[in-house]
Amino acid sequence: MPDNLIIIPEAQEDVDAAYWWYEDCRTGLGEEFLGCVDACIQTICRMPDLYPVIHEQYRRALVRRFPFSVFYEFNVQKVTVYSIFHSSQEPRKWLSRLK
Repeated sequence: MPDNLIIIPEAQEDVDAAYWWYEDCRTGLGEEFLGCVDACIQTICRMPDLYPVIHEQYRRALVRRFPFSVFYEFNVQKVTVYSIFHSSQEPRKWLSRLK
């Protein structure tokens, strides 16, 4: 299991924007979204090779209940989250974040 989790600032901005969008839709829904994203990231940290490789060494995990994907890579020491991406967005957007 990797020791470190790194969420790049752009991925955190994705989460923040989605939180406020869901919270505007219904009070408390943003918190539910955050809980589901957190659960997904915890699973990634526990079992990073669980999810499929979708581009080079990068993997995608689907967030339960919400149409979002977490794009990440890992090695023995760390998990790096590059994007938390709504499935209706242009795919090149998340691809451009991968280094």
